[in-house]
Amino acid sequence: MVTNRSDSETNITPPEKRVGKPAKAKKPIAPIRQRLLMTWLAWLIYRLIGLPVFISVFNPSNPDIVGGVAWQALWLVPAFILTPWIVRGRSPYALLIASMFTLVYLGASGVVLFTRAYGSSWAEIGVYLIDFLLLLGINIWLFILLKRLPSMNNVVKQPRS
Repeated sequence: MVTNRSDSETNITPPEKRVGKPAKAKKPIAPIRQRLLMTWLAWLIYRLIGLPVFISVFNPSNPDIVGGVAWQALWLVPAFILTPWIVRGRSPYALLIASMFTLVYLGASGVVLFTRAYGSSWAEIGVYLIDFLLLLGINIWLFILLKRLPSMNNVVKQPRS
C-alpha cells in the first residue's frame, strides 16, 4: 500500500535532548499578597461605611446611614469570616474558597450596578462602580496569588517526629 507522505513527514529529525532545563524564576508572592490585603481592606471599609454614606448623600430619598451600615454588615458576614484567610494569604485551599465567595460578591455587585444604571443619578452609579472595581481588583489579585502559590497537588508532607 502506498501512502502519500509530505516531504516534511519523511525528513523528521528527532527532537533534541535537553540536558538541563533552566529553572523558572519564581515570582514573588509577598507583593501580590500585600496588594490583595490592601484592596480587601479598602473594599471592606468602603462597603461597610463608605457605600451607605455616599448613597445617603447622593440618593434623593436620603436613606438612613445607620440602617445602611447594619445592612452592609449583615451582607458582609461571609467576608468577615474570610478575612483571616486573606490576611494570611498562604493556603491555596482557603484562597480558592475565598475566590468563590468574592466571585459571588462580584456578580451581585455587577447586578446592582446594572440595575442602578437605569433611573439613578451618575453619582450613585459611580458609588456602585467603585464597589464593582474594588471587587474586580480583589479577584484579579486572588487569581494571580493562586497562580504563584505552590501547587496543591505536589505537596510533600514531612513525617511527624
